[in-house]
Amino acid sequence: MGKVVVTEFITLDGVIEDPGGAEKFERGGWAFEFDRGDQGDKLKFDELMASDAQLLGRVTYEGFAKAWPTMEGTGAFGEKMNAMPKFVVSATLRDPTWNNTTVLEGDLPQEVGKLKERYAGDILVAGSAQLAQSLLAHDLVDELHLMVFPVALGTGKRLFADGAEVTALKLVETTQAGAVAILIFNREG
Repeated sequence: MGKVVVTEFITLDGVIEDPGGAEKFERGGWAFEFDRGDQGDKLKFDELMASDAQLLGRVTYEGFAKAWPTMEGTGAFGEKMNAMPKFVVSATLRDPTWNNTTVLEGDLPQEVGKLKERYAGDILVAGSAQLAQSLLAHDLVDELHLMVFPVALGTGKRLFADGAEVTALKLVETTQAGAVAILIFNREG
């Protein structure tokens, strides 16, 4: 049975919005201001290689679908990104253009349960703020990978929304990677 792994670039104050700057958030692009070192790159590579599928929100999917199919020279990482099955949670996306993409419109816990039964490897959720919040709210996240960047933005979409239920996680690994800290959590219990 597969497990859901949510992976996020996150600031010290919990913001996950627009780390790369493509979404035109006024404070976006913050992740590129810091070196994440070889260990940070290795984490992203290892996450993808351990995954059998990706589960994405519409906004992240659209950004990935615009960029990845045209990227050249990305080796095994790019090949896997383009070839692996992708599942998009969306009520508005109708005709996904990126190969191996399926739109999920049903009940989130039920759909995620089907994916976990279908795949033995990880189901990777990158970015996808609204989806990550929903997965956390439904207790569907098995593992959480946070790459913590040494900056506080003071505003922006956070991983844990105001008013969210208490979420207990167990810290299982910490690593310094360049200027960032990598924190790996498992679901408590």
